[in-house]
Amino acid sequence: MHETQLRGFSGWLMLFILLALMVGAIAGSVAAIRAESGWWLLFWIAAALAGGVSFAGLTVVNPNEAKAVTLFGVYKGSIKQSGFWWVNPLTTRRKVSLRVRNFESARLKVNDHDGNPVEIAAVVVWRVVETFDAVFNVDDYEHFTHVQSEAAVRILATAYSYDAREGELSLRLSAGEIADRLRHEIQERLTRAGVEVMEARISHLAYAPEIASAMLRRQQATAVVAARQKIVEGAVGMVEMALEELSRKRVVELDEERKAAMVSNLLVVLCSERDVHPVVNTGTLYQ
Repeated sequence: MHETQLRGFSGWLMLFILLALMVGAIAGSVAAIRAESGWWLLFWIAAALAGGVSFAGLTVVNPNEAKAVTLFGVYKGSIKQSGFWWVNPLTTRRKVSLRVRNFESARLKVNDHDGNPVEIAAVVVWRVVETFDAVFNVDDYEHFTHVQSEAAVRILATAYSYDAREGELSLRLSAGEIADRLRHEIQERLTRAGVEVMEARISHLAYAPEIASAMLRRQQATAVVAARQKIVEGAVGMVEMALEELSRKRVVELDEERKAAMVSNLLVVLCSERDVHPVVNTGTLYQ
């Protein structure tokens, strides 16, 4: 069964009719008492009771709100149009908020794809779009949304590594792709509750405290290696360019041994982390 739209009668019109009925019932009862007519008295008392019960059918639907209506356990439809309405007073009406809501999950401690313990949390933006599913398919759709969202976050964390290998997605570096995957995972779980997931993003991501310092040292070492590699590549290019320029302009003729010495000196100068102090050679090139 799916959600169906229900439109009630105008609440203002029914309010006017019911008030007129109550006034007429009171006046009729007074007249019946004066005329000492028992049957008319019973009629007007019954009319007054019916009018009083009918007041229970008046209901207000606020903007971005719905009322799921049931009659003796049978779903009759949902009123989504805001306003003042009247429905069968014997029905049960359950209010369902259609507003956009969000929550942040607890910080979950899970193992990533590589088995490293990480702490992860996510922000989920959601709203109810199917009132029948939200009210009748699950016991408490808000609690269901929170629990299933945290379950999806756990599964996502175990499917990816904290840091990426070349050509792979990671929790830390692939924010956009991971957010899309997380929203899809949560949406699959919440469809049965009539909930639409509008956005889901990781709000907290860190290594667990027991391995955080070790992982920080590993990241620093990786960064140092990458920087050294880039420095060496640049230094080799500069040395090659220097030798080519010297040879092309015939500034000085160098044999292979002197070229090797020059390359060694230039690489030391270019790759050193400290300032280089030059040594002036006052002799010949070979002394």
